[in-house]
Amino acid sequence: MNRELLMLVDAISREKNVDRDVVFGAVEAALASATKKLYEGEVDIRVSIDRETGVYETFRRWHVVPDEAGLQLPEAEILHFEAKEQIGEIDVDDYIEEPVESVPIGRIGAQAAKQVILQKIRDAEREQLLNDFLSRGEKIFVGTVKRLDKGDMIIESGRVEGRLRRNELIPKENLRTGDRVRAMIIEVDPTLRGPQIVLSRSAPSFMVELFRQEVPEIEQGLLEIKSCARDSGSRAKIAVLSRDKRVDPIGTCVGVRGSRVNAVTNELAGERVDIVLWSEDPAQFVIGALAPANVQSIVVDEEKHAMDVVVDEENLAIAIGRGGQNVRLASELTGWRINIMTAEESAAKQAQESDGIRELFVDKLDVDEEVADILIAEGFTSLEEVAYVPMQEMLEIEAFDEETVQELRTRAKDALLTMEIVREEKVEEVSQDLRDLEGLNADLIARLSDGGIHTRDDLADLAVDELTDMIGIDDAAAKALILKAREHWFTT
Repeated sequence: MNRELLMLVDAISREKNVDRDVVFGAVEAALASATKKLYEGEVDIRVSIDRETGVYETFRRWHVVPDEAGLQLPEAEILHFEAKEQIGEIDVDDYIEEPVESVPIGRIGAQAAKQVILQKIRDAEREQLLNDFLSRGEKIFVGTVKRLDKGDMIIESGRVEGRLRRNELIPKENLRTGDRVRAMIIEVDPTLRGPQIVLSRSAPSFMVELFRQEVPEIEQGLLEIKSCARDSGSRAKIAVLSRDKRVDPIGTCVGVRGSRVNAVTNELAGERVDIVLWSEDPAQFVIGALAPANVQSIVVDEEKHAMDVVVDEENLAIAIGRGGQNVRLASELTGWRINIMTAEESAAKQAQESDGIRELFVDKLDVDEEVADILIAEGFTSLEEVAYVPMQEMLEIEAFDEETVQELRTRAKDALLTMEIVREEKVEEVSQDLRDLEGLNADLIARLSDGGIHTRDDLADLAVDELTDMIGIDDAAAKALILKAREHWFTT
């Protein structure tokens, strides 16, 4: 029987052109499956076949789990302390095994054995095909629509298949069986049943890769695409940078008579592409990203990672775009929160901010509005600046003598100390689990306390816009904090 087993393994290995170990593994799985039927419950069985003699042994085994975790599968698990009573030196995630009677190979049933073996071989063949495909390093999957599967499209390239999900299609795109398709490989998930390559035609990375194929200068390292933002099927923006002063980045990406950008646009169902010059200066980058609107001025708020962009009435609609599309794409492209406003709205906002600073100085420095207005006119916007800017800079203010400057600095430092004590008291009101949350500092915790947020669950219940208004961070940071606060809901 052992000799027959070895001959069977060799025959299948040659016929299917797979490694002998794969066939042995399939036979071991079939024997283990047959043995499990002799027991009640979800037992764990391991079969080991000697590759030289064909002799095999069968073991029942128990997975060692942490004591605090408890037993989820009592028939196949054992607590760590119990395992240590049997085997002194054993760790969590190890296995305890005991030999059990082996099922004769004839007993597993020819049909059952054949099914298990063939399935294992099919899995191995598919894995080999997938590995061969991935080894080529291709980022774009080119194939034909083979069939529909629950609204998703199965794309076939040779003998390899990819899954193009419905939500990764370009809106209003009408693909049919047999159509030739190009899509970006965004994920390879070996745990998926069916096609394990996940594809997308709506991802920004797909547009980047299309430009890489159309513009040789990108592959040569003369140009670099720094970022991309898309409303797939409608409009997109890419930011490009030239590594060679002799190369015009925008003109190179456009191509002669628009040939290069048109090739990308045609692939993406007519999606319009704005090519923007990337800049290290965030304000200059934002100005370029908002094209074709003309910008009058920009006010940058580093703390909130936001910009107030002032445009005239004629450019207001262009800057915002239909349905806010232009400003939204510009914000995604640059990574900055962009607020579009007219000159009148900007003046009103600055006046409101000046009123707030004036009120702060009058209250905390105990000065009249005239002194506060002098500080504002000289560019002071916070108590920290009054307290810690170089003494010489403040002495250059004509309206102040040295005694006045010294007094203002002392009052500012005293006010900051008092505010810090109050802030620490507010932090103490907040639960420890919220204080330990990654991404929060003492200042943000104090602001949360002011807003009535004292526990992690309080934060988790907030909407993104509520949190941004409360503590003055951008939408992305607010979303990340809320998701972090909700993590324990799914892990406990």
